[in-house]
Amino acid sequence: MATITLGGNEIHTSGNLPEIGKQAPGFNLLSTDLSKTSLQDFKGKRVIMNIFPSIDTDVCATSVRNFNKRATQLDNTEVLCISRDTPFAMKRFADSEDTKNVTNLSDIKDGAFGDAYGLTITDGPFEGFHSRAVVVLDENGKVIYNEQVPEIGKEPDYLAALKSLL
Repeated sequence: MATITLGGNEIHTSGNLPEIGKQAPGFNLLSTDLSKTSLQDFKGKRVIMNIFPSIDTDVCATSVRNFNKRATQLDNTEVLCISRDTPFAMKRFADSEDTKNVTNLSDIKDGAFGDAYGLTITDGPFEGFHSRAVVVLDENGKVIYNEQVPEIGKEPDYLAALKSLL
C-alpha cells in the first residue's frame, strides 16, 4: 500500500506500483470506441502509461496534453492515458483537445487494472479512482520506470519518464 496525499490529506492505494525490472501485469481496458485493448496489443513497442483519476480535472487533462505533445518525438513508443473515466468522456476530451498522439483507455468495467497495478485509491473522497502515476515499459513489457506521484494534485515528472527511454 502506498500513502499519498490529496490536498495535503493522507490517503492510500491498494498496493504498490509494479517494480522496476519486473514484467508488467497484463490488462484489458476499453478504448474510446468500446473495443477491448490489452497489453499484448503493444508487444514490441515501448509504452508510457499516464495514469490518473479523471480526465475532467485540470491536472489530469494537463498530463494528457503534455504527453500528447511529447509523444510525437518518441520512436516506437505508445502513450496510454488510463483512468476510470467512461470511454465516452475520454473520447469527448480527445476530440475537443485533438490529442491524437495518445491512446485513451478506460478501466471502468471492473477496476482490474487499478488493482493489478496497486493504484486504486482505498479511502478519502477519491476512493475507487486511480492514483496519479506513470509506468514506463520497454519493448518486452518490462517496467523500466515508475512514479507514484505523492500529491495527487501535482503533475508527474514528465522528463524523468522520458529520460527512462534513452
